[in-house]
Amino acid sequence: MRFVYTALVLLMAATAQAETVIVRGPATVVTAQDHAIVLARRGTLVHSHCNQYEGIGTGSTPDQAKRNCCFYGRRTIVEEGVAYSPSARKWFAVIRYR
Repeated sequence: MRFVYTALVLLMAATAQAETVIVRGPATVVTAQDHAIVLARRGTLVHSHCNQYEGIGTGSTPDQAKRNCCFYGRRTIVEEGVAYSPSARKWFAVIRYR
């Protein structure tokens, strides 16, 4: 059973990594993907204060999580990241804007 759980967690991590799209290179030391992974681990939404416009959101799919981010559709996307939280059973997205 422990092996199955470990395999499931690794599969989810690989899926989260595959959902990452960097539109432009990272403007800060901590990337949007890194921040999304931290949010998914914590299971809470907290802005990173990265000196950029930043949207954070959750959803049942990666696309829904991105659409639920602050400023979505109103600013130019510079960088985005998405990660899945098995404990919260939802996706966490971070989008940084110009």
